[in-house]
Amino acid sequence: MNFLRKIVNPKTKEDEEFYYDLKALLNFKPIKLFHYKKAFIHRSLKMTDSKGKPINYERLEFLGDAILGSVIASFLYKEAPKGDEGYLTQMRSKVVSRESLNKLGKDLDLIRFVQSNINQNQIGENIHGNIFEALVGAIYLDRGYNYCHQFIYDQVIIPYVDLQKLENKISSYKGYIIEWCQKTKRKYVFESFEDTGRQVQKHFSVIVYIDGQKIAKGRATSKKKAEEMAAKRVYYSFQNEINDTE
Repeated sequence: MNFLRKIVNPKTKEDEEFYYDLKALLNFKPIKLFHYKKAFIHRSLKMTDSKGKPINYERLEFLGDAILGSVIASFLYKEAPKGDEGYLTQMRSKVVSRESLNKLGKDLDLIRFVQSNINQNQIGENIHGNIFEALVGAIYLDRGYNYCHQFIYDQVIIPYVDLQKLENKISSYKGYIIEWCQKTKRKYVFESFEDTGRQVQKHFSVIVYIDGQKIAKGRATSKKKAEEMAAKRVYYSFQNEINDTE
């Protein structure tokens, strides 16, 4: 494929536009554009190389996830010297949660680079976080760890990582509600079912019952999202009682 060639200087108008957009985003000069182009190719295009191997962002996403986790772990180790392993793990999970990464991808407007055969509104919310991780992977392959470290520091740590706020952030409303119910000896049920209706994309609904009473409902494109949505609504319904028990 033409876009997989190694290029130092843009050769086409499309390459040139992509190069300067990337340069403005990264705050450094990208060298091998094909890594970055691959970071935004959705599997729905079904692209393959000459050996039949898939060309999409998923392997870069895996790589970027590992690098992002290591940079955040290093930062937390230095900035929270009194934190034990459990604390550091929990804080890292909050920084690199799917919700946080999706927000990062949205704030950087990475979706504008994505090539896909699926309408962007139907791809799903996680595309934003996935391509952010793929971008980190592309930076690593192009410029190495130090450039990744600086990019993550500038785009993630400085604008988003506030340890005091993170300590108070609830990473999973479902887990929080279950823990609260167990602590206060309340019976809880998360009832889930497929609720696609007339929509093409599959949807799920989750109803939460506390002590036999229906409290809240959540509906989303995945069971996990629907559970979190419903649990969050339960949290706000019982917020005063929850605060009294803490």
